[in-house]
Amino acid sequence: MICTFIAEACADLPVTTCCRVMKVSTSAYYSWLAQPVSDHDWADAQLTNTIVDIHRMSRHSYGSPRVHAELRLGAGIRCSRKRVERLMRQAGVQGIHRRKGRGCTRRAGDAEPSADRVNRSFDPTEPDRLWVMDVTEHPTTEGKVFLAVVLDAFSRRVVGWSIADHVRSELVVDAVQMAIWRRRPPPGQTVAHSDHGSQYTSWAFGRRLRRRRPVELHGQHR
Repeated sequence: MICTFIAEACADLPVTTCCRVMKVSTSAYYSWLAQPVSDHDWADAQLTNTIVDIHRMSRHSYGSPRVHAELRLGAGIRCSRKRVERLMRQAGVQGIHRRKGRGCTRRAGDAEPSADRVNRSFDPTEPDRLWVMDVTEHPTTEGKVFLAVVLDAFSRRVVGWSIADHVRSELVVDAVQMAIWRRRPPPGQTVAHSDHGSQYTSWAFGRRLRRRRPVELHGQHR
């Protein structure tokens, strides 16, 4: 890859200077120059550059499945998933893997969750008929932050969110309050679906919904 860059981009510069800057020996460069790259290796190098660009645009978050999808659907490049995995591994590129854990929400033992009116049917025919809610954890250089999100199941758009350094009920209350303020659904129209975490079955959360009365809270076991 470095030798290819020197040959293509530094043709009008001294070879010794380019090799010294790029930290490759002149003997290695001339040895590479004497043995032309195969069409397969050249195609791999071109594809690797595209993969690195996609990974950089994703803020270094995409793994091989999403990079492969971007290549096929976004760039129109046909290639196998295993090839993308191999090239990412060779280039030292990897996505952010979400740790498998217990999740951010916990069910309170004495809570009485609402009945499940959604019944795994997440395909409403109109906006603001069904909102789904969850909390995710995100590590930062200054500690963990928690993000509560309210998603409209019809449009797949985030309609409310809240960020804090804790997972108390106020976190999800603020997210739902933003969704209500932004969307202003008619009373009784919207069903808000969540798991049975204590944040969503707390007294404060239920009181906010009852006071505003635009949404009904219904959830199920995760």
